[in-house]
Amino acid sequence: MVKIAIGADHRGYAMKNALVEALRKSGYEVRDFGPTSTKSVDYPDTAKDVAEAVSDGETERGILICSNGIGMSIAANKVEGVRAALCYDVQNAKQARQHNNANILCMGGETTSQATAKELVKAFLETSWDGATKGGERHAIRVAKIARLERQAKRVR
Repeated sequence: MVKIAIGADHRGYAMKNALVEALRKSGYEVRDFGPTSTKSVDYPDTAKDVAEAVSDGETERGILICSNGIGMSIAANKVEGVRAALCYDVQNAKQARQHNNANILCMGGETTSQATAKELVKAFLETSWDGATKGGERHAIRVAKIARLERQAKRVR
């Protein structure tokens, strides 16, 4: 069973709850990192928690939602090993997986409809990475370069 980490800020709360329910109905094991209400929370805190769960291997993929998805994607990408992609259509979600081996999907709770969000999640979770297949070597090379950039940035700090 695929384990999914999901989290939001207060502006992504409603969408997060709808996605948690849909994912569980589809048979996914979901670890919900909150929030538990619409009370204001800081998105970097949730992004860190979900990103660390994915980076540490506690979950296979992650989903993050804030008002427009930008803040969550910026914050999550600060965690080593995370490739968080802000997606707004199914093609973005598929290519994020196929070409970039993205492991966290970011979306806007106020800029994406729940119906579209469910389509994005389905595409993101059901699409595999091309870098592990014959002909996908170029994608593996590029993702390896991203990992090197992470290690270099860590040394510079």
